Amino acid sequence: MSFEIVNKDLLARIGRFETKSGVMETPLLFPVINPSIQPISPKKLEEEFGCTALITNAYIINNNFKETATEKGLHKFLNFNGSIMTDSGAYQLLIYKGVETNPLEIVQFQEAIDADIATILDIPTGWGVSKEYAQYTVKETIKRAKALEKMKSRDDLAWVGPVQGGQYLDLVAKSAKAMGKLPFQVHALGSPTPVMEQYKFDVLVDMIITAKMNLPPERPLHLFGAGHPFMFSLAVALGCDLFDSAAYALFAREDRYLTESGTVRLEEMDYLPCSCPACNKRDPETLRALPKEERQKLLAEHNLYVSFCELRRIKQAITEGRLWEHMEMRAHAHPSLLQALKKVKKYSKYIEQHSPITKKSGIFFFSSLGLARPEVVHYRQRLADRYSPPAKARVLLLLPQPRKKPFHSSKEHEAATKELEQTLGDKIRLVHVCTYGAPFGVVPTELDDVYPVSQNIIASPFDHGTVTYVAKQVTDYITKTSYEQVIMLGDPNVWKRRVLAACRRACKKKQVPFKALQEQDPWAKSTLEQLAKLTCEAVI
Repeated sequence: MSFEIVNKDLLARIGRFETKSGVMETPLLFPVINPSIQPISPKKLEEEFGCTALITNAYIINNNFKETATEKGLHKFLNFNGSIMTDSGAYQLLIYKGVETNPLEIVQFQEAIDADIATILDIPTGWGVSKEYAQYTVKETIKRAKALEKMKSRDDLAWVGPVQGGQYLDLVAKSAKAMGKLPFQVHALGSPTPVMEQYKFDVLVDMIITAKMNLPPERPLHLFGAGHPFMFSLAVALGCDLFDSAAYALFAREDRYLTESGTVRLEEMDYLPCSCPACNKRDPETLRALPKEERQKLLAEHNLYVSFCELRRIKQAITEGRLWEHMEMRAHAHPSLLQALKKVKKYSKYIEQHSPITKKSGIFFFSSLGLARPEVVHYRQRLADRYSPPAKARVLLLLPQPRKKPFHSSKEHEAATKELEQTLGDKIRLVHVCTYGAPFGVVPTELDDVYPVSQNIIASPFDHGTVTYVAKQVTDYITKTSYEQVIMLGDPNVWKRRVLAACRRACKKKQVPFKALQEQDPWAKSTLEQLAKLTCEAVI
Protein backbone atom coordinates (compact mmCIF):
# COMPACT_ATOMS: atom_id res chain seq x y z
CA MET A 1 0.00 0.00 0.00
CA SER A 2 1.32 3.41 -0.95
CA PHE A 3 0.16 6.91 -1.84
CA GLU A 4 2.26 8.82 -4.35
CA ILE A 5 1.47 12.45 -5.17
CA VAL A 6 1.85 13.14 -8.90
CA ASN A 7 0.53 16.70 -9.25
CA LYS A 8 -0.71 19.49 -6.98
CA ASP A 9 -2.72 22.71 -7.03
CA LEU A 10 -4.04 24.51 -3.96
CA LEU A 11 -4.37 21.64 -1.44
CA ALA A 12 -5.55 19.28 -4.18
CA ARG A 13 -3.45 16.28 -5.18
CA ILE A 14 -3.53 14.00 -8.16
CA GLY A 15 -2.16 10.86 -6.63
CA ARG A 16 -1.63 7.14 -7.13
CA PHE A 17 -3.05 5.12 -4.26
CA GLU A 18 -2.12 1.45 -4.39
CA THR A 19 -4.07 -1.31 -2.64
CA LYS A 20 -3.67 -5.06 -2.90
CA SER A 21 -6.21 -5.07 -5.75
CA GLY A 22 -4.72 -2.34 -7.90
CA VAL A 23 -3.80 1.31 -8.30
CA MET A 24 -6.39 4.09 -8.03
CA GLU A 25 -5.92 7.67 -9.17
CA THR A 26 -7.08 10.41 -6.84
CA PRO A 27 -9.21 12.49 -6.56
CA LEU A 28 -11.41 9.41 -6.62
CA LEU A 29 -15.13 8.78 -6.26
CA PHE A 30 -16.30 5.49 -4.74
CA PRO A 31 -19.86 4.70 -5.87
CA VAL A 32 -21.79 3.22 -2.94
CA ILE A 33 -22.98 -0.32 -3.56
CA ASN A 34 -25.96 -1.71 -1.68
CA PRO A 35 -26.14 -5.45 -2.47
CA SER A 36 -29.86 -5.45 -1.68
CA ILE A 37 -30.88 -2.52 -3.91
CA GLN A 38 -28.45 -1.71 -6.70
CA PRO A 39 -29.57 -0.02 -9.95
CA ILE A 40 -26.16 -0.39 -11.64
CA SER A 41 -24.20 -3.61 -11.19
CA PRO A 42 -20.57 -3.43 -10.02
CA LYS A 43 -19.58 -5.25 -13.21
CA LYS A 44 -21.15 -2.55 -15.35
CA LEU A 45 -19.49 0.12 -13.24
CA GLU A 46 -16.15 -1.49 -13.98
CA GLU A 47 -16.62 -2.24 -17.67
CA GLU A 48 -18.73 0.69 -18.93
CA PHE A 49 -17.87 3.46 -16.49
CA GLY A 50 -14.20 2.60 -16.03
CA CYS A 51 -14.72 2.54 -12.27
CA THR A 52 -11.58 1.36 -10.44
CA ALA A 53 -13.00 1.37 -6.91
CA LEU A 54 -16.27 1.24 -5.03
CA ILE A 55 -17.49 1.23 -1.44
CA THR A 56 -19.99 -1.01 0.28
CA ASN A 57 -21.26 -1.44 3.81
CA ALA A 58 -19.66 -4.28 5.76
CA TYR A 59 -22.34 -4.03 8.45
CA ILE A 60 -25.19 -4.58 5.96
CA ILE A 61 -23.34 -7.46 4.29
CA ASN A 62 -22.59 -9.02 7.68
CA ASN A 63 -26.26 -8.87 8.63
CA ASN A 64 -27.70 -10.15 5.34
CA PHE A 65 -25.06 -12.02 3.32
CA LYS A 66 -22.45 -13.07 5.87
CA GLU A 67 -21.94 -16.69 4.85
CA THR A 68 -21.94 -16.05 1.09
CA ALA A 69 -19.61 -13.05 1.31
CA THR A 70 -17.21 -14.88 3.64
CA GLU A 71 -17.15 -17.96 1.44
CA LYS A 72 -16.70 -16.16 -1.88
CA GLY A 73 -14.79 -13.13 -0.74
CA LEU A 74 -16.01 -9.60 -1.33
CA HIS A 75 -14.71 -9.25 -4.90
CA LYS A 76 -16.45 -12.39 -6.19
CA PHE A 77 -19.53 -11.65 -4.12
CA LEU A 78 -19.90 -8.26 -5.82
CA ASN A 79 -18.36 -9.41 -9.12
CA PHE A 80 -15.85 -6.55 -9.14
CA ASN A 81 -12.10 -6.72 -9.77
CA GLY A 82 -11.04 -3.26 -8.60
CA SER A 83 -10.39 -1.97 -5.11
CA ILE A 84 -13.25 -2.21 -2.62
CA MET A 85 -13.63 -0.04 0.45
CA THR A 86 -15.94 -1.07 3.26
CA ASP A 87 -17.71 1.11 5.80
CA SER A 88 -18.22 -0.32 9.26
CA GLY A 89 -21.81 0.56 10.09
CA ALA A 90 -21.04 3.89 11.74
CA TYR A 91 -23.51 5.64 9.43
CA GLN A 92 -26.25 3.28 10.63
CA LEU A 93 -25.15 4.07 14.17
CA LEU A 94 -25.58 7.78 13.41
CA ILE A 95 -29.05 7.30 11.89
CA TYR A 96 -30.52 4.54 14.08
CA LYS A 97 -28.54 5.23 17.30
CA GLY A 98 -27.38 1.63 17.51
CA VAL A 99 -25.96 -1.32 15.57
CA GLU A 100 -25.92 -5.06 16.22
CA THR A 101 -22.18 -5.52 16.09
CA ASN A 102 -19.03 -4.50 17.95
CA PRO A 103 -15.60 -3.14 16.99
CA LEU A 104 -13.86 -6.54 17.08
CA GLU A 105 -16.54 -8.36 15.08
CA ILE A 106 -16.62 -5.78 12.29
CA VAL A 107 -12.80 -5.67 12.03
CA GLN A 108 -12.63 -9.47 11.76
CA PHE A 109 -15.45 -9.54 9.22
CA GLN A 110 -13.81 -6.97 6.95
CA GLU A 111 -10.63 -9.06 7.00
CA ALA A 112 -12.61 -12.26 6.36
CA ILE A 113 -14.32 -10.90 3.24
CA ASP A 114 -10.98 -9.50 1.98
CA ALA A 115 -11.74 -5.79 1.73
CA ASP A 116 -9.00 -3.57 0.31
CA ILE A 117 -9.75 -0.50 2.43
CA ALA A 118 -11.51 -1.10 5.74
CA THR A 119 -12.95 1.20 8.40
CA ILE A 120 -13.05 0.85 12.16
CA LEU A 121 -16.41 1.08 13.93
CA ASP A 122 -16.13 4.68 15.07
CA ILE A 123 -18.73 6.74 16.90
CA PRO A 124 -19.89 9.54 14.59
CA THR A 125 -20.46 12.91 16.22
CA GLY A 126 -23.36 14.04 14.08
CA TRP A 127 -24.79 17.56 14.04
CA GLY A 128 -26.48 19.65 16.70
CA VAL A 129 -25.22 17.54 19.59
CA SER A 130 -23.89 18.86 22.87
CA LYS A 131 -20.17 19.38 23.29
CA GLU A 132 -20.15 16.76 26.04
CA TYR A 133 -21.51 14.16 23.64
CA ALA A 134 -19.09 15.28 20.93
CA GLN A 135 -16.22 14.82 23.39
CA TYR A 136 -17.46 11.30 24.07
CA THR A 137 -17.50 10.44 20.35
CA VAL A 138 -13.94 11.70 19.93
CA LYS A 139 -12.67 9.87 23.01
CA GLU A 140 -14.39 6.60 22.16
CA THR A 141 -13.31 6.72 18.49
CA ILE A 142 -9.67 7.27 19.52
CA LYS A 143 -9.97 4.39 22.00
CA ARG A 144 -11.27 2.05 19.29
CA ALA A 145 -8.60 3.27 16.86
CA LYS A 146 -5.83 2.42 19.34
CA ALA A 147 -7.34 -1.03 19.84
CA LEU A 148 -7.15 -1.85 16.13
CA GLU A 149 -3.57 -3.14 16.30
CA LYS A 150 -4.60 -5.92 18.67
CA MET A 151 -7.85 -6.69 16.84
CA LYS A 152 -6.57 -7.05 13.28
CA SER A 153 -4.66 -10.08 12.05
CA ARG A 154 -3.70 -8.94 8.52
CA ASP A 155 -1.37 -6.22 7.27
CA ASP A 156 -2.48 -6.05 3.63
CA LEU A 157 -5.64 -4.02 4.24
CA ALA A 158 -5.53 -0.24 4.27
CA TRP A 159 -7.30 0.94 7.40
CA VAL A 160 -9.28 4.16 7.68
CA GLY A 161 -8.95 6.27 10.83
CA PRO A 162 -12.02 8.55 11.05
CA VAL A 163 -11.76 12.05 12.50
CA GLN A 164 -14.68 13.09 14.68
CA GLY A 165 -15.69 16.28 16.46
CA GLY A 166 -18.32 17.63 14.06
CA GLN A 167 -18.97 21.34 14.41
CA TYR A 168 -16.58 21.65 17.38
CA LEU A 169 -13.34 22.54 15.66
CA ASP A 170 -11.19 22.16 18.77
CA LEU A 171 -12.41 18.57 19.01
CA VAL A 172 -11.80 17.99 15.30
CA ALA A 173 -8.21 19.18 15.82
CA LYS A 174 -7.79 16.96 18.88
CA SER A 175 -9.21 13.95 17.05
CA ALA A 176 -7.05 14.54 13.96
CA LYS A 177 -3.85 14.86 16.00
CA ALA A 178 -4.55 11.66 17.89
CA MET A 179 -5.57 9.68 14.78
CA GLY A 180 -2.57 11.00 12.87
CA LYS A 181 -0.21 9.45 15.43
CA LEU A 182 -1.66 5.99 14.79
CA PRO A 183 -0.57 3.78 11.84
CA PHE A 184 -3.57 4.32 9.56
CA GLN A 185 -3.14 4.42 5.78
CA VAL A 186 -6.21 6.62 5.16
CA HIS A 187 -8.13 9.16 7.22
CA ALA A 188 -11.74 10.21 6.84
CA LEU A 189 -13.68 13.22 8.04
CA GLY A 190 -16.62 11.92 10.01
CA SER A 191 -20.10 13.44 10.31
CA PRO A 192 -20.07 15.70 7.22
CA THR A 193 -23.34 14.37 5.79
CA PRO A 194 -25.72 16.37 8.04
CA VAL A 195 -23.63 19.47 7.35
CA MET A 196 -23.86 19.01 3.58
CA GLU A 197 -27.56 18.13 3.68
CA GLN A 198 -28.19 21.52 5.31
CA TYR A 199 -25.92 23.24 2.74
CA LYS A 200 -23.62 24.45 5.53
CA PHE A 201 -20.62 24.37 3.22
CA ASP A 202 -18.88 27.18 5.10
CA VAL A 203 -18.91 24.97 8.21
CA LEU A 204 -17.59 22.12 6.07
CA VAL A 205 -14.64 24.34 5.04
CA ASP A 206 -13.76 24.81 8.71
CA MET A 207 -14.05 21.07 9.41
CA ILE A 208 -11.95 19.95 6.44
CA ILE A 209 -9.15 22.48 6.92
CA THR A 210 -8.99 21.85 10.67
CA ALA A 211 -8.60 18.14 10.00
CA LYS A 212 -6.01 18.73 7.24
CA MET A 213 -3.92 20.98 9.47
CA ASN A 214 -3.59 18.24 12.06
CA LEU A 215 -3.26 15.09 9.94
CA PRO A 216 -0.11 13.71 8.28
CA PRO A 217 -0.08 15.27 4.79
CA GLU A 218 1.19 12.09 3.15
CA ARG A 219 -2.03 10.20 3.92
CA PRO A 220 -5.12 10.55 1.70
CA LEU A 221 -8.24 12.11 3.23
CA HIS A 222 -11.69 10.67 2.57
CA LEU A 223 -14.85 12.81 2.81
CA PHE A 224 -17.76 10.56 3.73
CA GLY A 225 -21.00 11.16 1.86
CA ALA A 226 -19.79 13.91 -0.49
CA GLY A 227 -21.78 12.70 -3.43
CA HIS A 228 -22.90 15.83 -5.26
CA PRO A 229 -20.63 16.95 -8.11
CA PHE A 230 -21.35 20.65 -7.62
CA MET A 231 -19.22 20.70 -4.45
CA PHE A 232 -16.42 18.37 -5.57
CA SER A 233 -14.09 21.18 -6.64
CA LEU A 234 -14.37 22.92 -3.25
CA ALA A 235 -13.65 19.71 -1.35
CA VAL A 236 -10.76 18.71 -3.63
CA ALA A 237 -9.22 22.19 -3.42
CA LEU A 238 -9.27 21.88 0.38
CA GLY A 239 -7.37 18.61 0.24
CA CYS A 240 -9.97 15.83 0.08
CA ASP A 241 -8.64 12.96 -2.02
CA LEU A 242 -11.44 10.39 -1.78
CA PHE A 243 -15.24 10.59 -1.80
CA ASP A 244 -18.13 8.17 -1.69
CA SER A 245 -21.52 8.71 -3.23
CA ALA A 246 -24.89 7.10 -2.85
CA ALA A 247 -26.46 10.26 -4.24
CA TYR A 248 -26.42 8.93 -7.81
CA ALA A 249 -28.87 6.17 -6.81
CA LEU A 250 -30.80 7.94 -4.03
CA PHE A 251 -31.53 10.96 -6.20
CA ALA A 252 -32.56 8.74 -9.11
CA ARG A 253 -35.22 7.10 -6.94
CA GLU A 254 -36.76 10.55 -6.48
CA ASP A 255 -36.50 11.40 -10.22
CA ARG A 256 -33.77 13.95 -9.49
CA TYR A 257 -31.23 14.77 -12.17
CA LEU A 258 -27.72 15.79 -11.11
CA THR A 259 -25.73 18.48 -12.90
CA GLU A 260 -22.35 20.00 -12.09
CA SER A 261 -24.18 23.10 -10.85
CA GLY A 262 -27.10 21.62 -8.92
CA THR A 263 -30.06 19.25 -8.98
CA VAL A 264 -33.18 19.38 -11.15
CA ARG A 265 -36.39 17.40 -10.83
CA LEU A 266 -37.16 15.44 -13.97
CA GLU A 267 -40.77 16.63 -13.96
CA GLU A 268 -39.57 20.25 -14.33
CA MET A 269 -37.17 19.65 -17.23
CA ASP A 270 -37.75 20.52 -20.88
CA TYR A 271 -34.26 19.51 -22.05
CA LEU A 272 -31.51 17.15 -20.93
CA PRO A 273 -28.30 19.24 -20.79
CA CYS A 274 -26.01 16.24 -21.13
CA SER A 275 -24.60 14.02 -23.87
CA CYS A 276 -23.93 10.91 -21.81
CA PRO A 277 -25.34 7.59 -23.17
CA ALA A 278 -28.32 7.82 -20.82
CA CYS A 279 -29.31 11.27 -22.15
CA ASN A 280 -27.98 11.50 -25.68
CA LYS A 281 -30.93 9.89 -27.50
CA ARG A 282 -33.67 10.82 -25.07
CA ASP A 283 -35.58 13.85 -23.89
CA PRO A 284 -37.28 14.45 -20.53
CA GLU A 285 -40.67 13.41 -21.87
CA THR A 286 -39.28 10.07 -23.05
CA LEU A 287 -37.61 9.48 -19.69
CA ARG A 288 -40.76 10.33 -17.75
CA ALA A 289 -42.77 7.84 -19.81
CA LEU A 290 -40.49 4.89 -19.01
CA PRO A 291 -41.37 2.31 -16.35
CA LYS A 292 -40.16 3.41 -12.92
CA GLU A 293 -37.37 0.83 -12.60
CA GLU A 294 -35.92 1.55 -16.05
CA ARG A 295 -36.20 5.32 -15.54
CA GLN A 296 -34.39 5.14 -12.21
CA LYS A 297 -31.64 3.01 -13.72
CA LEU A 298 -31.03 5.54 -16.50
CA LEU A 299 -31.10 8.47 -14.08
CA ALA A 300 -28.61 6.69 -11.82
CA GLU A 301 -26.33 6.13 -14.83
CA HIS A 302 -26.56 9.79 -15.81
CA ASN A 303 -25.90 10.91 -12.25
CA LEU A 304 -22.74 8.80 -12.16
CA TYR A 305 -21.60 10.01 -15.57
CA VAL A 306 -21.87 13.65 -14.53
CA SER A 307 -20.06 12.90 -11.26
CA PHE A 308 -17.15 11.16 -12.95
CA CYS A 309 -17.03 13.86 -15.64
CA GLU A 310 -16.75 16.59 -13.02
CA LEU A 311 -13.84 14.80 -11.35
CA ARG A 312 -12.06 14.57 -14.70
CA ARG A 313 -12.56 18.32 -15.20
CA ILE A 314 -11.11 18.91 -11.75
CA LYS A 315 -8.07 16.74 -12.51
CA GLN A 316 -7.48 18.64 -15.74
CA ALA A 317 -7.75 21.92 -13.83
CA ILE A 318 -5.16 20.65 -11.35
CA THR A 319 -2.71 19.75 -14.10
CA GLU A 320 -3.20 23.19 -15.70
CA GLY A 321 -2.90 25.02 -12.38
CA ARG A 322 -6.42 26.40 -12.80
CA LEU A 323 -8.31 24.72 -9.96
CA TRP A 324 -9.04 28.06 -8.29
CA GLU A 325 -10.77 29.36 -11.42
CA HIS A 326 -12.79 26.16 -11.71
CA MET A 327 -13.77 26.28 -8.04
CA GLU A 328 -14.74 29.94 -8.30
CA MET A 329 -17.01 29.26 -11.28
CA ARG A 330 -18.66 26.32 -9.53
CA ALA A 331 -19.15 28.39 -6.37
CA HIS A 332 -21.51 30.70 -8.24
CA ALA A 333 -23.91 27.79 -8.72
CA HIS A 334 -25.35 28.28 -5.23
CA PRO A 335 -25.15 31.05 -2.58
CA SER A 336 -24.05 28.51 0.06
CA LEU A 337 -21.08 27.47 -2.05
CA LEU A 338 -20.13 31.09 -2.65
CA GLN A 339 -20.33 31.70 1.09
CA ALA A 340 -18.03 28.72 1.60
CA LEU A 341 -15.52 30.09 -0.91
CA LYS A 342 -15.48 33.36 1.01
CA LYS A 343 -14.67 31.35 4.14
CA VAL A 344 -11.58 29.96 2.37
CA LYS A 345 -9.98 33.40 2.82
CA LYS A 346 -9.65 32.57 6.52
CA TYR A 347 -7.18 29.83 5.61
CA SER A 348 -5.41 31.53 2.70
CA LYS A 349 -1.98 31.55 4.39
CA TYR A 350 -2.16 27.82 5.14
CA ILE A 351 -3.25 27.02 1.59
CA GLU A 352 -0.45 29.19 0.18
CA GLN A 353 2.15 27.31 2.25
CA HIS A 354 1.14 24.02 0.64
CA SER A 355 0.53 25.20 -2.92
CA PRO A 356 3.00 25.22 -5.84
CA ILE A 357 4.88 28.52 -6.07
CA THR A 358 4.85 28.62 -9.86
CA LYS A 359 2.69 27.01 -12.53
CA LYS A 360 2.97 26.35 -16.22
CA SER A 361 0.07 28.70 -16.99
CA GLY A 362 -1.00 32.16 -15.93
CA ILE A 363 -3.98 32.94 -13.74
CA PHE A 364 -7.38 34.48 -14.36
CA PHE A 365 -8.50 37.05 -11.82
CA PHE A 366 -12.27 37.61 -11.83
CA SER A 367 -13.10 39.41 -8.59
CA SER A 368 -12.00 40.07 -5.02
CA LEU A 369 -12.65 36.39 -4.25
CA GLY A 370 -9.36 35.76 -6.04
CA LEU A 371 -7.44 37.82 -3.49
CA ALA A 372 -7.34 34.72 -1.28
CA ARG A 373 -5.74 32.54 -3.94
CA PRO A 374 -2.17 31.36 -3.18
CA GLU A 375 -0.46 33.35 -5.93
CA VAL A 376 -1.72 36.67 -4.58
CA VAL A 377 -1.04 35.72 -0.97
CA HIS A 378 2.45 34.47 -1.85
CA TYR A 379 3.39 37.72 -3.60
CA ARG A 380 2.03 39.86 -0.77
CA GLN A 381 3.92 37.94 1.90
CA ARG A 382 7.19 37.78 0.01
CA LEU A 383 7.09 41.50 -0.82
CA ALA A 384 6.52 42.31 2.84
CA ASP A 385 9.00 39.84 4.31
CA ARG A 386 11.83 39.55 1.79
CA TYR A 387 11.94 42.61 -0.40
CA SER A 388 13.92 45.83 0.16
CA PRO A 389 13.97 48.80 -2.24
CA PRO A 390 17.27 49.78 -3.90
CA ALA A 391 19.63 51.22 -1.26
CA LYS A 392 20.11 54.56 -3.07
CA ALA A 393 16.45 55.15 -3.81
CA ARG A 394 15.14 58.36 -2.21
CA VAL A 395 11.95 58.90 -4.22
CA LEU A 396 9.17 56.38 -4.85
CA LEU A 397 7.52 56.96 -8.23
CA LEU A 398 4.21 55.13 -8.62
CA LEU A 399 2.99 54.60 -12.19
CA PRO A 400 -0.45 53.25 -13.11
CA GLN A 401 -0.83 49.74 -14.45
CA PRO A 402 -0.80 49.57 -18.28
CA ARG A 403 -2.48 46.77 -20.22
CA LYS A 404 0.71 45.17 -21.48
CA LYS A 405 2.86 42.91 -19.30
CA PRO A 406 5.62 42.96 -18.18
CA PHE A 407 4.87 46.57 -17.30
CA HIS A 408 8.38 47.86 -17.97
CA SER A 409 8.17 46.72 -21.61
CA SER A 410 4.91 48.59 -22.31
CA LYS A 411 5.08 51.66 -24.55
CA GLU A 412 3.63 53.75 -21.71
CA HIS A 413 6.35 52.82 -19.22
CA GLU A 414 9.07 53.03 -21.87
CA ALA A 415 7.96 56.56 -22.69
CA ALA A 416 7.92 57.50 -19.00
CA THR A 417 11.38 55.99 -18.42
CA LYS A 418 12.82 57.76 -21.45
CA GLU A 419 11.50 61.12 -20.27
CA LEU A 420 12.86 60.54 -16.77
CA GLU A 421 16.30 59.56 -18.05
CA GLN A 422 16.51 62.63 -20.30
CA THR A 423 15.51 64.96 -17.46
CA LEU A 424 17.28 63.37 -14.49
CA GLY A 425 20.42 62.00 -16.10
CA ASP A 426 22.48 60.00 -13.59
CA LYS A 427 20.13 61.09 -10.77
CA ILE A 428 17.69 58.49 -12.11
CA ARG A 429 19.34 56.05 -9.69
CA LEU A 430 17.75 57.99 -6.82
CA VAL A 431 14.27 57.23 -8.14
CA HIS A 432 12.57 53.86 -7.63
CA VAL A 433 9.88 53.24 -10.25
CA CYS A 434 7.02 50.94 -9.23
CA THR A 435 3.65 50.08 -10.72
CA TYR A 436 0.40 50.03 -8.76
CA GLY A 437 -2.54 47.91 -9.81
CA ALA A 438 -4.64 44.81 -9.26
CA PRO A 439 -4.40 42.29 -7.85
CA PHE A 440 -0.85 42.69 -6.49
CA GLY A 441 -0.79 46.27 -5.20
CA VAL A 442 2.76 47.61 -5.63
CA VAL A 443 5.04 45.97 -8.19
CA PRO A 444 8.68 47.16 -8.26
CA THR A 445 9.93 47.34 -11.83
CA GLU A 446 12.66 44.79 -11.15
CA LEU A 447 9.97 42.27 -10.14
CA ASP A 448 7.31 42.86 -12.76
CA ASP A 449 8.20 39.85 -14.91
CA VAL A 450 8.35 37.45 -11.95
CA TYR A 451 5.52 34.87 -11.82
CA PRO A 452 2.61 35.59 -11.55
CA VAL A 453 2.82 39.41 -11.81
CA SER A 454 2.90 39.33 -15.59
CA GLN A 455 1.26 35.95 -16.10
CA ASN A 456 -2.36 36.88 -15.50
CA ILE A 457 -5.50 38.29 -17.06
CA ILE A 458 -7.71 40.53 -14.94
CA ALA A 459 -11.37 41.39 -15.41
CA SER A 460 -12.16 45.09 -15.15
CA PRO A 461 -13.60 47.31 -13.85
CA PHE A 462 -12.42 46.09 -10.47
CA ASP A 463 -14.95 45.47 -7.72
CA HIS A 464 -14.96 47.33 -4.40
CA GLY A 465 -13.06 44.60 -2.56
CA THR A 466 -10.25 44.59 -5.11
CA VAL A 467 -9.85 48.37 -5.07
CA THR A 468 -9.80 48.39 -1.26
CA TYR A 469 -7.15 45.66 -1.30
CA VAL A 470 -4.93 47.50 -3.80
CA ALA A 471 -5.18 50.71 -1.78
CA LYS A 472 -4.18 48.86 1.38
CA GLN A 473 -1.22 47.12 -0.26
CA VAL A 474 0.09 50.42 -1.63
CA THR A 475 -0.24 52.21 1.71
CA ASP A 476 1.32 49.25 3.56
CA TYR A 477 4.29 49.42 1.21
CA ILE A 478 4.72 53.15 1.79
CA THR A 479 4.48 52.67 5.55
CA LYS A 480 7.06 49.87 5.60
CA THR A 481 9.68 51.54 3.40
CA SER A 482 11.90 54.60 3.99
CA TYR A 483 11.52 56.78 0.92
CA GLU A 484 12.02 60.50 1.47
CA GLN A 485 9.22 61.41 -0.94
CA VAL A 486 6.41 59.74 -2.88
CA ILE A 487 5.18 60.82 -6.32
CA MET A 488 2.18 59.27 -7.99
CA LEU A 489 0.92 59.45 -11.57
CA GLY A 490 -2.85 59.11 -11.60
CA ASP A 491 -5.77 59.43 -13.98
CA PRO A 492 -9.51 60.17 -13.73
CA ASN A 493 -10.32 56.49 -13.14
CA VAL A 494 -12.41 56.18 -9.97
CA TRP A 495 -10.51 53.26 -8.48
CA LYS A 496 -7.16 54.96 -9.06
CA ARG A 497 -8.43 58.12 -7.39
CA ARG A 498 -9.25 56.02 -4.34
CA VAL A 499 -5.72 54.58 -4.31
CA LEU A 500 -4.32 58.11 -4.66
CA ALA A 501 -6.34 59.28 -1.66
CA ALA A 502 -5.12 56.33 0.41
CA CYS A 503 -1.49 57.09 -0.51
CA ARG A 504 -1.95 60.72 0.46
CA ARG A 505 -3.24 59.71 3.90
CA ALA A 506 -0.38 57.24 4.41
CA CYS A 507 2.26 59.83 3.53
CA LYS A 508 0.65 62.43 5.76
CA LYS A 509 0.63 60.00 8.67
CA LYS A 510 4.27 59.14 8.04
CA GLN A 511 5.18 62.79 7.43
CA VAL A 512 6.61 62.07 4.00
CA PRO A 513 6.05 64.64 1.18
CA PHE A 514 3.51 63.39 -1.35
CA LYS A 515 2.89 64.78 -4.81
CA ALA A 516 0.37 63.57 -7.33
CA LEU A 517 -0.03 64.35 -11.00
CA GLN A 518 -3.52 63.61 -12.24
CA GLU A 519 -4.39 64.27 -15.88
CA GLN A 520 -7.06 63.12 -18.32
CA ASP A 521 -4.36 61.32 -20.33
CA PRO A 522 -1.64 60.23 -17.88
CA TRP A 523 0.61 58.95 -20.68
CA ALA A 524 0.55 62.05 -22.90
CA LYS A 525 3.99 63.49 -23.62
CA SER A 526 3.13 66.76 -21.89
CA THR A 527 2.04 64.86 -18.77
CA LEU A 528 5.23 62.79 -18.73
CA GLU A 529 7.29 65.96 -19.10
CA GLN A 530 5.53 67.40 -16.04
CA LEU A 531 6.14 64.13 -14.19
CA ALA A 532 9.85 64.17 -15.03
CA LYS A 533 10.13 67.80 -13.89
CA LEU A 534 8.30 67.01 -10.63
CA THR A 535 10.56 64.04 -10.00
CA CYS A 536 13.70 66.05 -10.78
CA GLU A 537 12.67 68.68 -8.21
CA ALA A 538 12.23 65.92 -5.64
CA VAL A 539 15.75 64.52 -6.00
CA ILE A 540 17.59 67.86 -6.07
